[in-house]
Amino acid sequence: MSTFLLEIVTPDRVVYSEQVNSVTVRGVEGELGILPGHIPFVTPLQIAPVYVKIGNERTPFAVQGGFVEVRKDKVVILAESAERASEIDRERAEAAKERAQARLNAKGRQDEIDHRRAELALQRAMNRIKVTQG
Repeated sequence: MSTFLLEIVTPDRVVYSEQVNSVTVRGVEGELGILPGHIPFVTPLQIAPVYVKIGNERTPFAVQGGFVEVRKDKVVILAESAERASEIDRERAEAAKERAQARLNAKGRQDEIDHRRAELALQRAMNRIKVTQG
């Protein structure tokens, strides 16, 4: 079974660097499955789980935006942040989700920037929760 090197990198650290069979990401155009020998490209990523497959094992990562770059023999995910399921505090993510929903549901005058921030916070929290569920 063919493999390629996958690196998930944030400004702070290399989160993951292993030979994998496939990776699934959600780009701006939709979900993308990347296998060995994929045509090279670069695309922005949505706030969504990234699924890494080695053999029959599928490992999720909570990736918070960034880019994926597919090269001939290597895929690099440059993310604002990325976490393994084991690194996520589920209770904290649930609390962040509730705070973001409360801000979005708040009555009264709210500027567009605050509204967008709350939407992004909600997306990040939902992404973390989804990754912890497997």
